[in-house]
Amino acid sequence: MEWTADVSAGDWLRERLDDVEAWSGSMHGVVPRGFAAYARVFHPASRDRPVGAEWPAQPYSDHRAWDAFHAAHPDVEVREERVDWATTAAAMGTTMHPLAQWGSLVGIDRYANRENDPRDAEGWRYHDPEEGGMPADVSAALREVLRGHTATPADGYAALWEGYGGLVGHLGTSASRTFLQIGDGDPELDRHNAMLGRSFTDRFNNVFRRQTWQEGILDRTVSEGPRLELPGRRHVLFVGDLAELASPDWELHVPWRDRISEEHGFPPSAQSPSIVWPADRAWVSVSEVDYDTTIVGGSPELVAALAADPRLEVHEIPADASLSFDADEVNR
Repeated sequence: MEWTADVSAGDWLRERLDDVEAWSGSMHGVVPRGFAAYARVFHPASRDRPVGAEWPAQPYSDHRAWDAFHAAHPDVEVREERVDWATTAAAMGTTMHPLAQWGSLVGIDRYANRENDPRDAEGWRYHDPEEGGMPADVSAALREVLRGHTATPADGYAALWEGYGGLVGHLGTSASRTFLQIGDGDPELDRHNAMLGRSFTDRFNNVFRRQTWQEGILDRTVSEGPRLELPGRRHVLFVGDLAELASPDWELHVPWRDRISEEHGFPPSAQSPSIVWPADRAWVSVSEVDYDTTIVGGSPELVAALAADPRLEVHEIPADASLSFDADEVNR
């Protein structure tokens, strides 16, 4: 895919979204109206537990308990695995349903300062699904199914929210991102990290600094280019063959591949798109920044195909569904 400055291709989205100023809780503040059916794709969560031991019952703030655990199990093996929402609900004794909310399934308030991660009776500790995106393989599986339900599979669009950390560059006095290096007792590295830490909040010297261009993942032309303006969100727009997003290694080929983090030793990665649609507008896929699920609007046949794919966890939902954190009426 390639960047496009012609953001008018996304005007139709804005025309079919609700007015966020008169927000009613409906998903149509971010998901376009007008489709015959809607599907909710649940982003997978993860869970872990120590082999041959149990996580301390005390909250993370109880440093003595956690220090004692690590002292007693210095070489503990931790088993980690991906977990879907239905499996989580069964483990927690709650009910999975199309309008379920993660916090209600696991019994936590996702937006409170919680002291611990939820645990089940078998000792698994659960970690929240990703908001605004999904693992690369899940994203590819979703795009693969979507490509089969458009007359223009080689002509589509992908929009990325500009607010993802380090995506776009900017003119300023501080970098888009700072990478702290981890070392084992290296005095020079410790001094370097301490200097970086101080610079984050160096209010006295900031006023004397000259603004310079701070690089992002995308180059300056794209970073300063036109945006697809939607209610409450600004997106960078790309155009191209949707097959690129359905490829198992799509992260390696998209223009927003995070090569900067790779230079610092991180594995290849790329943010999954916020919004994807084909040129014929047969469907739209929306991964709203604050949602831990992706919503697809399209035909009933598309929704059925998504729900039948074993690689995805999908439920059909009605138009006007509320997906706010407190909208789960079943798990109260």
